[in-house]
Amino acid sequence: MASRQILQPTEQHPITVVPTGRHVAVRVNGEVVAETDKALTLQESTYPAVQYIPLTDVNRNLLRPTDTATYCPYKGDASYYSVVTAAGDTVDDAIWTYEEPYAAVAAIAGHVAFYPNKAEISVG
Repeated sequence: MASRQILQPTEQHPITVVPTGRHVAVRVNGEVVAETDKALTLQESTYPAVQYIPLTDVNRNLLRPTDTATYCPYKGDASYYSVVTAAGDTVDDAIWTYEEPYAAVAAIAGHVAFYPNKAEISVG
């Protein structure tokens, strides 16, 4: 297997991870799936900021691991979860997580992020 390229954030491609400092709630199909005051905001280059929520503040009973996997040369290997709401709706691959992120973004270990087109993410 070919080795994967590992890239470090630069001035041209900056990545910052800072405490959000506000309450973050996530709903999927109207159902609260996560609530936290300990979210981290990851800002990568010109991409929209992403809220990373501690897995301990997510209703894990609603999560189902999937076989989906992706790779980011800045963050590492991502794995995914679908969300199954109490109403029985399944939203496939709504969440991603870097279980062993690269050193530059080590703070997001143990956190998950939700796709904004699959969940309602409110920062208050």
